[in-house]
Amino acid sequence: MGVLDRAIRLLEEANAALAAAVISGSDAQRLLSRYVRVERLAGFGTSTLAARVGDAKRLAKQSGVSVGQARRVIDTGRVVAGSAVLSEAMQCGAVSVVQADVIARTAVVAPGAVEELVAVARDESFQVLKDAARRARVAAVDRSTLGERQRAARRLRHWVGELGMVHVDAVLEPHVGARIVSRLEDEAKRLARAAGNREPLERFLADALDRVTSGAGTSRGKTELVVVVSHEVTRRGWTDVTDGEVCKVPGIGPVAAEVAKEIASDAFLSGVVFDGTDLRQMRRWTRHIPAAVRVALSLGEPPGFDGPKCVDCGRRLNLEVDHLVPVAAGGDTSVSNSGWRCDDCHDDKTATDLADLARDRRRRHNPAVPPHAPPLPLPP
Repeated sequence: MGVLDRAIRLLEEANAALAAAVISGSDAQRLLSRYVRVERLAGFGTSTLAARVGDAKRLAKQSGVSVGQARRVIDTGRVVAGSAVLSEAMQCGAVSVVQADVIARTAVVAPGAVEELVAVARDESFQVLKDAARRARVAAVDRSTLGERQRAARRLRHWVGELGMVHVDAVLEPHVGARIVSRLEDEAKRLARAAGNREPLERFLADALDRVTSGAGTSRGKTELVVVVSHEVTRRGWTDVTDGEVCKVPGIGPVAAEVAKEIASDAFLSGVVFDGTDLRQMRRWTRHIPAAVRVALSLGEPPGFDGPKCVDCGRRLNLEVDHLVPVAAGGDTSVSNSGWRCDDCHDDKTATDLADLARDRRRRHNPAVPPHAPPLPLPP
């Protein structure tokens, strides 16, 4: 019996034992980690052999996926075969098939990004990897034709699906999509708060679309759009963007210089002094002056200015500004002490902060309390 045959037999035995066992939470987590590692290691063999066989229909039938998904596994295997860095990462189980698929699709247009993306896949969440891959693919696009390609790629489709529901699939230019999404998210969050956040935000986004398009939405004025543009681009007459320069909607992606110029001609302006590492100064000219801290955070981390995302999991939806050091613990409201967290991660951190504060109060009153003692509830 070969090595793989023995591994299959042992895994079958492990599955049978797992189905019959009563397992504690900690033991379940340890077993889950092992099963995940098995799946990652098997992914290398699946993609490598799929690329050599090259039969998408047969692979789809064997693995129980669609033909389109099977083709992506084959394409991934071909890229893996041509990249020593990605191949090594998959062989040792450091990168999964799903992660490798994202990296492989990026390698087609930006082969030089593979090593960096593998490092991101090892250390960061899947959402962070997707964002890094998207940036690498966009950076590989010829800047001189970016505006034309974005314009040509715009589309909107709609059809009727199950339950008679209308489905909408839109591909919008960055400056158009960013305004629409911002308006919908603001309206959806208001609706969610009013309803006690009893349903997922995506349902309130659907409600927000109806309210905004019918004119019933709370927001009536223009939705502010932030575009970060290097000063050198404006000095050249908004004609092009060269390497090392920025012309983008934070959190969305680059826009053509001529599009940024059009936006700037009819916009409230934000002036930013950026020295390559930090935001040194910010001044805003608007009818209503929001908090400068929130505006600085909305740009994202310099020098990428890729927009806000959760500092813990990398999500970009349903974000809240969080004090990294809680106000109750002496933290101030500044850019350096503020960051974005999604609602779930924000709740988790708040619970941890409250527990730490309760423990600190106990230790101040009783120095004998160990540093990691279970927290007691905060006094009213």
